[in-house]
Amino acid sequence: MKKIYFSIVLVSCLLVSGTLFAQDVYQKQRAGWLDIAEATKPKLIETIKRPIGIVSVVKDEKAYQGWKVVSKQPMDSLYTRSMKKQSGVVLDFGEHLTGFVTFKIEDLQRVADAALRLKFTFAEVPAEAALPFDPYNGQLSRAWLQDEIVTVSEVPNTITIPRRVAFRYVKIEVLGSSVYSDFKVSDISVKATTSVKEPAAPLAATTPDLIKKIDQIGLNTLKECMQTVYEDGPKRDRRLWIGDLYLESLANNYSFKNHDLTKHCLYMLAGLSYEDGVAPSNVFERPTPHPQINPLFDYALIYNVALKEYFVATGDKKTALDLWQVAKNQIEIPKKYIGTDGMMDYERANKEWWLFFDWRDGLNKQAGLQGVVIWAYKNTYELAKMLGKENEVAELPALIEKMTKAAHKNLYDAKSGLFVSGKDKQISYCSQAWMVLSGVATKAEGAKALKALPTAKNVVYPGAPYLYHYVIEAMIQVGMKKEAKDIITNYWGDMVNKGADTFWEVYDPKNDFLSPYNAFLVNSYCHAWSCTPVYFIRKYPEIFQK
Repeated sequence: MKKIYFSIVLVSCLLVSGTLFAQDVYQKQRAGWLDIAEATKPKLIETIKRPIGIVSVVKDEKAYQGWKVVSKQPMDSLYTRSMKKQSGVVLDFGEHLTGFVTFKIEDLQRVADAALRLKFTFAEVPAEAALPFDPYNGQLSRAWLQDEIVTVSEVPNTITIPRRVAFRYVKIEVLGSSVYSDFKVSDISVKATTSVKEPAAPLAATTPDLIKKIDQIGLNTLKECMQTVYEDGPKRDRRLWIGDLYLESLANNYSFKNHDLTKHCLYMLAGLSYEDGVAPSNVFERPTPHPQINPLFDYALIYNVALKEYFVATGDKKTALDLWQVAKNQIEIPKKYIGTDGMMDYERANKEWWLFFDWRDGLNKQAGLQGVVIWAYKNTYELAKMLGKENEVAELPALIEKMTKAAHKNLYDAKSGLFVSGKDKQISYCSQAWMVLSGVATKAEGAKALKALPTAKNVVYPGAPYLYHYVIEAMIQVGMKKEAKDIITNYWGDMVNKGADTFWEVYDPKNDFLSPYNAFLVNSYCHAWSCTPVYFIRKYPEIFQK
């Protein structure tokens, strides 16, 4: 049965990519990789959680997105009173949870003589419980918004909502009931799930209180996203993306140490890679594992770095060797874009690929592209040396040197001490970070460039926590320890001060309503790539735990 299942997965993967009859570079390995992915799929830990109280969501211009939660009543008042008289009640579960909600309905005074209809709205942040979802003008599916209408035909009844939800607050509205009878909700709970087995070790006693809070919220974020894969967000998109996998696995290495989950994800991505060898930007687990067909240039290269970091953390040479062919194929992607002068053909790559790097509109990614290729090549060569495979990628050192010199020659403005990007010589945090991480900038040049950004004109700032990870990594690499700590305490600390109990997909301190999707309510407010303070705080205790 298992072989039949993975045959279906394999055929589905090839059909989706439109190449069932084209040559599959992983034809011999694919089924075996998928078998290992299935064998290493983690068992979810289930915990029953119940709400801690009834709250009101009230307008407050000073609160995040204009809404705040205030305590109202204990839970007993829900369970003993008529639900018809409490329509619109908001329950607080006290923490962000991911799982399946079950509720009980009982008669009150008279037996129900008609069906009941209830609407449940699940909210990660207060605004989701306060604002109407419609009319909806977002660029993503309206169905990502978490509202469920449930019709109850028989009372009493116990009903589990089939949709998995991610939330802290739930609003319950009565849409229809008999005028001759009444009912109450006598219990409500969620079967919360995660693949986290053991708690992370405590931080040093000397750790500042704000850093402790950031670490705990980061752990909560990571825990919620660690399901049967490293999900990008348990509300949305509920799938495995390479960029999120990399950052989550780094945080996991220094906290929960659930390395089997990383192994599972690396094998799933390998088994579902496109037939031309490119690692898929993201994959779905259900109904059967399959990739989404939207190749993402920088994410494909990041697969190699994630594999290397897994090997460093675990010493699992067998897995690294087994997946080495995938890593080798990723380094082929940039080669057709590298010019004779050592510069990437940015315009061509930008037309033929999705280049991500950040959600900031208007970001020029030329410098970022040059930097991420050099960085990935360096990490891949390090992995090759650890595996005794450097002869198979013998061209990399020369390519790295050529591209590094070209980047410094074409992108470094010696007068300003900053790296520029594109025809308009744009200055951005993205460009400086990737020039540092790639080694194009010397330590002195990198520090000078990063320190100049706050006072430079027309600087393009990061639009999401994802890019801030690489900025912080770059700062630490050039010795800017205080500045790195300041970003975590100011940027993530600001989310803490605005009430976050998990960290958000997108955050701009100057715009609480920023959304890449033209609808801030569909943003993910528990997002994988935002958990990385956990990695920095725990990897560098000398910086963050004092």
